[in-house]
Amino acid sequence: MRRVVGFAAVLLLTACSNAPSGGTAPDAGPPGAIRVEVVATGLTHPWEVGFLPDGRLLVTERPGRLALVDRGRRTEVRADLGDVVARGEGGLMGLVVHPDFASTRRFTTCHNTARDVRLVTWELTGAEAARVRDPLRGGLPANPSGRHSGCRLALAANGKLLVGTGDTARPEVAQDRGSLGGKVLELDLATGEGGVLTRGHRNVQGIAVRSDGLVLTAEHGPDVDDEVNVLKPGANYGWDPSRGGTVDHYDEDVPMTDLGRFPDAVPAVWSSGSPTEAVCDAVFLEGEEWGDLNGVLAVTALKGAKVLLFTVTAEGGVHSVSVPEQLDGTHGRLRGAALGPDNALYLTTSNGADDKVLKVTRG
Repeated sequence: MRRVVGFAAVLLLTACSNAPSGGTAPDAGPPGAIRVEVVATGLTHPWEVGFLPDGRLLVTERPGRLALVDRGRRTEVRADLGDVVARGEGGLMGLVVHPDFASTRRFTTCHNTARDVRLVTWELTGAEAARVRDPLRGGLPANPSGRHSGCRLALAANGKLLVGTGDTARPEVAQDRGSLGGKVLELDLATGEGGVLTRGHRNVQGIAVRSDGLVLTAEHGPDVDDEVNVLKPGANYGWDPSRGGTVDHYDEDVPMTDLGRFPDAVPAVWSSGSPTEAVCDAVFLEGEEWGDLNGVLAVTALKGAKVLLFTVTAEGGVHSVSVPEQLDGTHGRLRGAALGPDNALYLTTSNGADDKVLKVTRG
């Protein structure tokens, strides 16, 4: 396992003290006892994995397909997904299986249409899914090209649905209180009611909820500064490519967290510096099975083709970062990350051909 470093406002380094500031650098560390198994193949850009009470996996595929995985066998779910627009970064994305699925058979997804990004609640019967709330919530802005179409779903400790959205690569969206783009939303899972929890985000790709209720997000930077952030209700995270409305183009030379323009903005707890990793989904590893990795935050990376493991303090500060060699460039681009009912870590690859679901355990 190697250790990497990035700049952060509350980062305490325990290794790599000679690493260049603002970047990532390897450091020799003890080999991690990590085991990686392939549990499904033949997928295309799988975005999210959900777990059903009978042990099957439910997977969204970005081109507009739902799949059930049972003991390695993939079955396509029959569902009306004709309005999914899979273009660029957009398509069928986030998924959350409802806590009462055993009785309701319901799950919620997020996808691009020709007009917007929307949440839809479904009911699964056998290998067929029907829309029961369409939309659960609509009107999330979309870019026709699909750029910055992040739509990650997670359940908060209070049962609310958290939705991380992208800013659609438009200059004013992230700071516009009237827009649902460049935000984290907090919605009622049954009704879709609710609104903006935080603003000033570029493109939220991961939302991780710890058992004590702490929420961290993973977010794409431009050519520098991917971020991990602690979520604070009502907070601004400082992304403003409109420069306070003074420019009408998408100016990506602004800081990811612009403390000059927004002194009260929340600084990142970790930032990649340069180069970026294209961090994606995030989940806490929890359970005695993980040994000394119990409580670690696992974050996937697309461009970096790795998993970063963050040791996180009680308050959400990042103490150290490491990369297990078994998940460092070994499976290509990594997107989805979810903790299963067996406390194993499930990952999805996003290489575009014969993509996989991986199961990661402590060896």
